[in-house]
Amino acid sequence: MQRLRVGMAQINTTVGDFTGNRRKILGAIAEARSLGVDLLTFPELAICGYPPEDLLFKPQFIKENLLSLEKVVKDSSGLTIVVGFVDAKEDIYNAAAIIHDGKLIDVYHKMYLPNYGVFDENRYFRAGNGCPVYSIAGVGVGVNICEDIWYEAGPATAQASAGAEVIVNISASPYHSGRGSFRERMLATRASDNVAIFVYNNLVGGQDELVFDGNSMVLDEKGRLLARGKQFAEDLVVTDLDVESVFRARLHDSRWRKGVPLLQEQPWHERKLVVCAAPSASLKPPLPPRELQVNTFPGEVYDALVLGTHDYILKNGFEKVVIGLSGGVDSALVATIAVDALGSSNVVGVTMPSRYSSPGSISDSKRLAQNLSIRLITIPIEPAFQAYLDMLSPVFKGAKPNVTEENLQARVRGNLLMALSNKFGWLVLTTGNKSEMATGYATLYGDMAGGFAVIKDVPKTMVYQLVGYRNALAGSAVIPSSIIDKPPSAELKPEQKDIDTLPPYELLDPVLTAYVEEDKSVEQIIAMGIDEKVVKRAARLVDSSEYKRRQAPPGVKITPRAFGRDRRLPISNRFKG
Repeated sequence: MQRLRVGMAQINTTVGDFTGNRRKILGAIAEARSLGVDLLTFPELAICGYPPEDLLFKPQFIKENLLSLEKVVKDSSGLTIVVGFVDAKEDIYNAAAIIHDGKLIDVYHKMYLPNYGVFDENRYFRAGNGCPVYSIAGVGVGVNICEDIWYEAGPATAQASAGAEVIVNISASPYHSGRGSFRERMLATRASDNVAIFVYNNLVGGQDELVFDGNSMVLDEKGRLLARGKQFAEDLVVTDLDVESVFRARLHDSRWRKGVPLLQEQPWHERKLVVCAAPSASLKPPLPPRELQVNTFPGEVYDALVLGTHDYILKNGFEKVVIGLSGGVDSALVATIAVDALGSSNVVGVTMPSRYSSPGSISDSKRLAQNLSIRLITIPIEPAFQAYLDMLSPVFKGAKPNVTEENLQARVRGNLLMALSNKFGWLVLTTGNKSEMATGYATLYGDMAGGFAVIKDVPKTMVYQLVGYRNALAGSAVIPSSIIDKPPSAELKPEQKDIDTLPPYELLDPVLTAYVEEDKSVEQIIAMGIDEKVVKRAARLVDSSEYKRRQAPPGVKITPRAFGRDRRLPISNRFKG
């Protein structure tokens, strides 16, 4: 039986950390070598980290990336490796190095460069035009990169038609809710259509707003899952491929005798290259069984938020965070995520009561801090708020109090949190959710002040789902029911409730999903059966708040279309609809 032992090193890289990334790559090589791996793969641009963005315009960045690859090549004896890097030949390419036994054998250039959503690869790279097939240990292997696999008659099909029995795709596919299951269905379709074993190695970790979920997969020629990497964690996935089964399946599939008509239209260069002619004769150690439980919504979203928060904070040199605890559900969720990401000793809560703070909100903040075992600081804002009112009274004379006085309180709190950040080096985590960011229900330089917005892409209704999930996970109410059950309120004036300003969130969030994420018009949303006044009000708030969102801190992307990297609209804009 013809077999190939494949390893997928699902590592968490950091953009520009050539030494750290290389250390992880070499560590995986050593482990894979001890397990008798024939072919070891790494994620897209693993050498330099993904996405490097405009660092690619710096020649020194490209040079250090190439020097780091050279060092990896020298330490790769005893197996074949596929690793992502930036190649430079007249132009730069998103590339995969094919390395064998200490030598760089060949380089594959990514052919499909995504330029939508969070991707800007046409801004940086030139597309490749070659579809090589490599003979590795006597097995035909096609190598391609991320987006290349998403096209029905793309490089994978060309490589399979040219004799590849195994298709390796190294990837950096960002997470959003439901992405993992969608990706698996796509890969299963590609594997069965091409009658080839698919080895899909995805990146894991947080990089600014993006989170990569890992979830690497090996699927057989019938689209059945053979092995899976962990979600939101580093992993080395090693599995033995029964390559002979591909040959048997193709004997029974008449499509392979007819060719693929779509490929005849492609100006791609095909070539075959022998990397190593025969498999290793040495006995391979037995592999331990792997059984992984796949987390689905809402658990996968919660895990993404924890990983994204953890990596943003540590990769940017911070150790501790500070959070304003209002006694509300949003700040409670952010604090809980922060504790899960960093440990309770690295999270500080601050309660800043005002004349409008209810006794329940203050006691709820204290109870949450006790449940999470975090330090709680109490700083009443009344003296500062009154000082602001006194200073402004000559200017405000004759004008009725309005939202200005409400926002003063939020800005006092923002100043206090930033003072603590300045003094002790704690990163401020803001607590606004996507529903609030969408509608502008937030105060510039107040509750929007901070370094990282953990739940800025989490709609309010999903906040409650995540809280319920986290409490169920703990088997107890880590987040007290009194916090969950109370009506949402900013508590900036007497008896204030969110519904005084916004439609109820269970009505608002579906409108925001349709308007923001799906680009449906106001008329189309009304036709869905949603109240016309709610739709028009929500759309008006979204359109008029772009200037605020542009000044908000980055936060974890968990929906298909997040504000910032995904949705880019001009601030000065008179189009409505």
